[in-house]
Amino acid sequence: MQAFKFGFVAAVMVCALSAAAQAAECTRVAAIGDNFTHDLAVLFSHNALKNTIAGKGLVPKGPVKTTCKSGAMIECYSSQMACKGGTPAACLGPWLCF
Repeated sequence: MQAFKFGFVAAVMVCALSAAAQAAECTRVAAIGDNFTHDLAVLFSHNALKNTIAGKGLVPKGPVKTTCKSGAMIECYSSQMACKGGTPAACLGPWLCF
């Protein structure tokens, strides 16, 4: 019975540590897009986010969160979780990836 309890506790610890290790391989990536119209600012921030994630060789996970602030120009911030596992793309800054 003692060996069964020890084995169960060991299995729980391994599962907890592997989940923590997988969470450590993910990060939130953010990008900014500016323009005079709301739709173009959102488009620019989404494209910058997509290309930044691809350029770092990450795989996007979950939904994209976008918030915008208006002023002289509309500035939108987009962010998304991304995890290791991809191959880096050849990018010229956040705007052009091949």
